[in-house]
Amino acid sequence: MVNQSQVRDQRFWDNWKRSGAIGNIDGQDRGEAYAFFDCSASLEQITEEIPIITKMVQTPKRLELCLAEKALPTIGKSKLNRELASIAVDAYRANLKYVLLAISPANLTNAQTADELSAILNQAYQSPLYRDNEQFRGRIVYEEDGFYVDQGYL
Repeated sequence: MVNQSQVRDQRFWDNWKRSGAIGNIDGQDRGEAYAFFDCSASLEQITEEIPIITKMVQTPKRLELCLAEKALPTIGKSKLNRELASIAVDAYRANLKYVLLAISPANLTNAQTADELSAILNQAYQSPLYRDNEQFRGRIVYEEDGFYVDQGYL
């Protein structure tokens, strides 16, 4: 429980974050990350394969995933903003036609959620979704301290 007199005190939230707690002054209490990637498989094929992949990599059961083709998906409170839209446009210009949004349960940070997406994409590359010798191209981004961190091209 948070002492309500401290809720708007930035020092309180700085200490809160340093302690490893999740959440901020605006109440974010879950992780969120986006994976932009290319694949020769169809949207339907990827959608069918994702449950198999998440089971193989032991993704947290409450992790929500939303897959879209050349569009930014949203789940519940997920936020769209200019920086994220710009990242998406750059990804599409680089022919990364799919985006997979992950929303984690309250006990994972944005960076940890991005790591879950990385595990999913690494396993996807080993799946029937990719042909032999097909190159994997993708990037994962997540918000940290008001800016998007780009894990770079995988």
